[in-house]
Amino acid sequence: MSNLVITIGRQYGSGGAEIGKRLAQELGIKFYDKELINLAAKESGFSEQILKDYDEKPTNSFLYSLSLGSYSYDSTSFGNINVPITDKVFMAQAQIIRDLAEKEPCVIIGRCAESVLKNHDALLSVFIHSDIERRIERICEKKNVTRAQASDMIKKIDKKRASYHNYFSDGRWGEAAEYDICLDSKMGIENVVKIIKYCAENKLF
Repeated sequence: MSNLVITIGRQYGSGGAEIGKRLAQELGIKFYDKELINLAAKESGFSEQILKDYDEKPTNSFLYSLSLGSYSYDSTSFGNINVPITDKVFMAQAQIIRDLAEKEPCVIIGRCAESVLKNHDALLSVFIHSDIERRIERICEKKNVTRAQASDMIKKIDKKRASYHNYFSDGRWGEAAEYDICLDSKMGIENVVKIIKYCAENKLF
């Protein structure tokens, strides 16, 4: 059987990254979030700054989107000068995600990983969400911002993540049917981790 890979999509402020990190620790496997940027930079030749600037961002080329229709990964297009930088960054990260899945068990945050690895036979895909009030409180505490600022950040980042996911994936961001498990982090980080760990250990995917 292939390496266990747990992918975690998340609403901003839901605690998805923290859940992923704790889950990886509990299972004794690798955790990848921003680390994907460093790995993709080494493999693709892009600078880390370029990858950070375009990380989880949809293409800005409306005409290119129309001509492309539904996105389909094609490694031969990586060097094509007509391909938007956002698409090249996605391709670089997608290749790293596939390589990691072949190499070792791991937890991967965001970046359409559940779609990139849809044919991986040991994939457990998770989406973490929570109500807006809890997310606002979490962002206020974590980022030391006002409630209004936190609310604005949540709207903008969720919109960006949805646009990115829906552009590069056949599925819709956050829709339950697209994931093996959807969990509300109001249950508590520890409880959510326990549920995902149970599903992973008992191969409920």
